[in-house]
Amino acid sequence: MHKLYTLLIFGLLLCLTSLAQNPAPAPSQSRPVVINNATLHLGNGQVMHHAYLAFEKGKITAISQEPIRIEGAEIIDGRNKHVYPGFILPNTTLGLREIDAVRATLDFAEAGQYNPNVRALVAYNTDSEIIPTVRLNGVLIAQSTPRGGVISGTSSIMMLDGWTWEEAVLKADDGIHMNWVPMFQRRGWNGPIEPNKNRDKQLQYIEDFFAEAAAYARQSEPTEVNLKFEAMRGLFDGSKKLYVHADRAREMVEAVQFAKKAGIRHVVLVGAAEAWLISDFLKEQQVAVLLNRVHDLPPYEDSDTDHFYKQAALLFRAGVLVGLQYAGDMEAMGSRNLGFTAGTAAAYGLDPEEALQLITLNNAHILGIDKQVGSLEVGKDATLFISRGDALDMRSNQIERAFIQGRELKLESKQTRLYHIYTQKYGIEE
Repeated sequence: MHKLYTLLIFGLLLCLTSLAQNPAPAPSQSRPVVINNATLHLGNGQVMHHAYLAFEKGKITAISQEPIRIEGAEIIDGRNKHVYPGFILPNTTLGLREIDAVRATLDFAEAGQYNPNVRALVAYNTDSEIIPTVRLNGVLIAQSTPRGGVISGTSSIMMLDGWTWEEAVLKADDGIHMNWVPMFQRRGWNGPIEPNKNRDKQLQYIEDFFAEAAAYARQSEPTEVNLKFEAMRGLFDGSKKLYVHADRAREMVEAVQFAKKAGIRHVVLVGAAEAWLISDFLKEQQVAVLLNRVHDLPPYEDSDTDHFYKQAALLFRAGVLVGLQYAGDMEAMGSRNLGFTAGTAAAYGLDPEEALQLITLNNAHILGIDKQVGSLEVGKDATLFISRGDALDMRSNQIERAFIQGRELKLESKQTRLYHIYTQKYGIEE
């Protein structure tokens, strides 16, 4: 009897484990692939109808309006289907957080206010249950980003496939994220908003910290290693970007001017709720912007109800390099909707192909990975997906196949597995 109970318990655990298991990472591309007669959304604002695309050994090798013939290639029928470059998700805790109510699954913030040496890369969890759900909507690349403090830490850009973070990383330690000192603060959890009385002291501390980091960076062999300042070296030699999280116009201008004065070559504004007010300044300073989540409430009581819907178009038309992100409440799980936020931007002033560009080539430019991904171009990674419908429209988007560097992903998740289990249980036709 004891053995019987042991077997029953073991079998139950085995079933639960198999139910929660993520699909195994895809193997390397083994033979060429040719997609025939499809609509190619190039990601750079252009679209090709009834076109052909081929990729081999993880790279796009040909794009043409004429048929492509490669011996031994797998042929994919693209009639009435759409091919897109993989969507790129900046500034996310995807892979760093799983269940908000379970502290042990949250690894996106460290104690302390100045942590440039904290690396999201080594905390990234390739076994996250959320990652497969995000891939189902075309998000194939993400910038895994720490949170909290004044200097949160260092982000890395990850491919959403791989056994370990070493296999998944596309660009390690791409930039440092800083929360600019706000002009106003809320007292308590839901109290009144008041001026930040300690702001001058906080800004002075930031200035001193960066001055020390710059002085340290000028030493090729410092007598004493400082891990925080070592992490910031790249800001001064141009190998890393400074991502400044700020919303008010004055705060953004201050942050950009500070960064330029400190000798930082590459600055990106993140959030930027009032960016449209300083679009001329941003264009002149060549500062890129990763906008607040499009599907969000207006920032202030007197803001237009469609404030975040239309801001992308205003900045795009002003000549500012702008991309979309999905930071905020439930950001990791909700980031599967990134493509649909671009669809909303298309409904409020942008052409659909321009809106697509915000989450493909523009985001790639901003993150410094545009030579590898972000558009369908010969020589770039074959990181792309095929949809039956418009990938920016939740009513028609249905992804059939997806590839990262030519590796074909298994488009399944915990939700799809449960769906198939219960449709079979109750005899429902799919």
